[in-house]
Amino acid sequence: MGRMAGALRAAGMRADVLSGGDLVSGGFGGVLAVGGGSANPPAVLVARRPGPGPRVLLVGKGITFDTGGISVKPADGMHLMRTDMAGSAAVVAAAEAFCADTAPAYTGVDLTVVVPSAENMLSGSAYRPGDVVTHVGGTTSEVTNTDAEGRMVLADALAHGIAECDPEVVIDVATLTGAMKVALGMRTGAVMATDDDLADRVAAAGARAGERWWRLPLPDDLRPAARSDVADRRQAPKGPGAITAALFLEGFVDGRPWAHLDIAGPARSPEEIDEVGPIATGFATRTLLGLLRDLADRPRA
Repeated sequence: MGRMAGALRAAGMRADVLSGGDLVSGGFGGVLAVGGGSANPPAVLVARRPGPGPRVLLVGKGITFDTGGISVKPADGMHLMRTDMAGSAAVVAAAEAFCADTAPAYTGVDLTVVVPSAENMLSGSAYRPGDVVTHVGGTTSEVTNTDAEGRMVLADALAHGIAECDPEVVIDVATLTGAMKVALGMRTGAVMATDDDLADRVAAAGARAGERWWRLPLPDDLRPAARSDVADRRQAPKGPGAITAALFLEGFVDGRPWAHLDIAGPARSPEEIDEVGPIATGFATRTLLGLLRDLADRPRA
């Protein structure tokens, strides 16, 4: 986390790392719940470069290792969970490259980056199915699967970032669901969005960068699955997992134009494929950099 903050500072952003009492006073209930089972305390990186241009919020999932917690993962594949912070790596790398570019059009973008980081471990202090967690801003969620930890920390990060910078565009990136990988495989990312123009811009930026995206819907008939009888939101709704995870997160974006990028498949590769090396691939970094440049050039309403 310190290295990420240092990289963003070197690129011209103001960066702070929140931990301990800052997370408690800030209401980061999701981050604290997920990180509560680990000997390594959670933290949240918040970085901003103010500007007169469009206000953009980037959020990247930063789970440093994911056992699944009490809803423990099978051993097969768990060794890859060191890459469960791929979303945060993509967001920070893209923001660093974008802010280091001194072209006048790009320096005007008001960019905020939020990276919630935690280790999802199994212990006596781990969070549990059935817990009700209060997130930044006061929205509550009913925990039904502790292996759905990414959306818990993203919910806090989205709510905090929106409160801090009042963004016109919100984008989050995460290795969020195995369902996404089942649907689209290892070479295509999933994009789910509340704004058609933003979804098109993501796909176009990906095409220019050589990264393939496919849009999945956010249908009204599935929205009830994200509701809970004991909280505002159900953390792990039944149904098509990639979509219902996005519908859970939708409750934390305050109606802003928002794109959710699920990179659970293409963020990791079991072997070298074309230009992609084994293990972590860096997928979404080039798309995000191209998207930021595109948004910088977009006329404001």
